[in-house]
Amino acid sequence: MKLIREIGAILLAGASLPAVAALPTPPQAAATQQAQAYLFHAGAGDVFEITSSMVAIQKSQNPQVRAFATMLIDHHTQTTNQSLAVAKGAGVMPPSPELSAMQKSMIGQLMAASGASFDRLYLQQQVPAHQQALSINGGYARSGDVAALRQNAQGAVPVIQAHLAQAQQLLAAAR
Repeated sequence: MKLIREIGAILLAGASLPAVAALPTPPQAAATQQAQAYLFHAGAGDVFEITSSMVAIQKSQNPQVRAFATMLIDHHTQTTNQSLAVAKGAGVMPPSPELSAMQKSMIGQLMAASGASFDRLYLQQQVPAHQQALSINGGYARSGDVAALRQNAQGAVPVIQAHLAQAQQLLAAAR
């Protein structure tokens, strides 16, 4: 519970690193073509998946949902680390990802939910989150501006597809 309160306090308060100069958020439409936008939005998606799944591990009573959340934390941590390493190797300075206002709101909704309604809400959030991740990674894999990152995005696509299919299956069973 302490972890959930700490996450909630950080996210809902809008806390961020001390700003020397606020950098503009790259447009999501650019994430399929420009490395900086891709890394920012794919990274924010990973942060959302990891954070929401940490809440799920703390709050869900369903072993299947908890196992799914644990897997997401592991896989999204790996994809983040791999993307950062590939970016560094390609000479691209990755921007720090930041949750959008909508993602912060969704985490707040999760923190307020409980019981079976929590599981349904968590899974309902995972489906569009993974659809968005699939769109970003698939688009960048097709037309991104840095070859090494395009290859990295292409490798992430089947993993995201598997996550999406599993989220849809779990959601269908939770209704």
